[in-house]
Amino acid sequence: MSFEERFNRTLDRVWAWFERQVGLAHTPPEPPREGSFQPSAWTGAFVLAAFVYQILSGGLLLLYYQPSVYPTLTQCGQASGVLSSSPAAWCSTFYIMHSVPLGSLLLTSHLYGAYAVILLLFVHLFRGYYVGTYKRPGRKGSWIVGVVLMLLVLGMGFTGYLLAYTQLSYNATQVSVTLAQALPVVGPALANLLIGDGTPQSLLSRAFAFHIVLLPLAIALLVFLHKRTPMFPRVYLYLVKWGLLYVGLLLGVASLWLWPLPTYAGNIGATQPVTVPAWYFLWLFKLVDFVGVTPEEAMLFTVAVVLFLLVLPFLDRSQHIHPRDRPVFLFLGNSLLGFFVLMTVWGDLAPGVPVTPADVALRLGPVLVVNALVVAFFYGRYRRTGGAPTATREPTPVPSPAPGPETSSVVSPSPPSNLRGSTITLPMLLCLLGVVGTLFLLAFGLWLPFLFLLAAFLVSIAEAARPSHPPSSGLRSGSPEALVFPALAFAAVAFLLISLVVTVLL
Repeated sequence: MSFEERFNRTLDRVWAWFERQVGLAHTPPEPPREGSFQPSAWTGAFVLAAFVYQILSGGLLLLYYQPSVYPTLTQCGQASGVLSSSPAAWCSTFYIMHSVPLGSLLLTSHLYGAYAVILLLFVHLFRGYYVGTYKRPGRKGSWIVGVVLMLLVLGMGFTGYLLAYTQLSYNATQVSVTLAQALPVVGPALANLLIGDGTPQSLLSRAFAFHIVLLPLAIALLVFLHKRTPMFPRVYLYLVKWGLLYVGLLLGVASLWLWPLPTYAGNIGATQPVTVPAWYFLWLFKLVDFVGVTPEEAMLFTVAVVLFLLVLPFLDRSQHIHPRDRPVFLFLGNSLLGFFVLMTVWGDLAPGVPVTPADVALRLGPVLVVNALVVAFFYGRYRRTGGAPTATREPTPVPSPAPGPETSSVVSPSPPSNLRGSTITLPMLLCLLGVVGTLFLLAFGLWLPFLFLLAAFLVSIAEAARPSHPPSSGLRSGSPEALVFPALAFAAVAFLLISLVVTVLL
């Protein structure tokens, strides 16, 4: 066998595995099998689970938070009964972190959870882009609603960023309002909606109202319109297990890396920080750093990207679903993804540093060139090896055999399943090792992550120990799908333990 044949066979195997993982191997959408894990079926559900935690943790924070820029009697470093020198919004945040039991953990997990929601939402969006979910019957409206949901969730992040009322968040909000004013047609009205009468209290009050009431209600309504799969009972029960793992890992990370509260807005005696937004807006702030790019042009680019996503179902009208059959849109999707990742990293490493056109060409040019070469290579190779892959063809219906004496009443016996309950399978072994690892978390005092991770492992052990799975599930104890949750849960515990040891040693 020649090198080219071995290379092509290896490439085909890698691509076939990738197709199975992201759901490209089936043209019609299929309901998730019981106990199985496919990102094509669960990415949206993960976003929903993470958002539910944000609602619960935000409700607890709301018990202590004060949306005011004026002094308060809440203790944040001053003597009892004396008004604070800092705004009440910042002072109540300080009080949550230093006086409320588990307050620092709760606030940090809420902040990191917001980052996780937006990251999962981007993963869900780009996954839908690549597999062409908007091409399936009845999915155009769902795609458009999903894009609007992304904008609303980004609005939640924007308004929540100000609520701690630090100097950093206040400066970033002021720059963001300036960018919003640069939007064509709706910019001034949108800026007035955000700042009200122009006072700091009006800005904070409106951000609080949007973050707590208006945007969550709009998101809840659109989630109801967007979801296409019944939640009860299978999705709900399966999501509980992954939700427990997510919360346990989130609380563990928050316990190890507590958020340090920056100085309050208006503290003229402190060093003024460089204006940096939350990570999901770094790309936009860096775009304004380009020499010759005005805020108006940056916002026009943003509007163009949003409009492209909204009208995508009407632009990409081919019958093909597989991304290899859509080289133009594959190139555009890869370019957008590479642009956002590169600009986000660039904005974090060099915030506020002007960028010349030569630097832009040097950094963004290779992304476009490599992307074009890769897409052209795969598309050309794919066209030479037979055209449309099986994943994009409509399944050919196979006629059912006529009922006869052999097929009408005879059912082949299933293999005995009592052996499964008498042996420890690999998924059960990983779960047991994970339980042992959670005990070490408890020994180091991380009892809250321990409870959630232990509950997730117990649910997984109970599922793996069942005598048999329903015949329709197709799940076996040794199948890769049965190993996904125990392997990822064990890896999460191992990550927390390693991070804990490194933190203690340092």
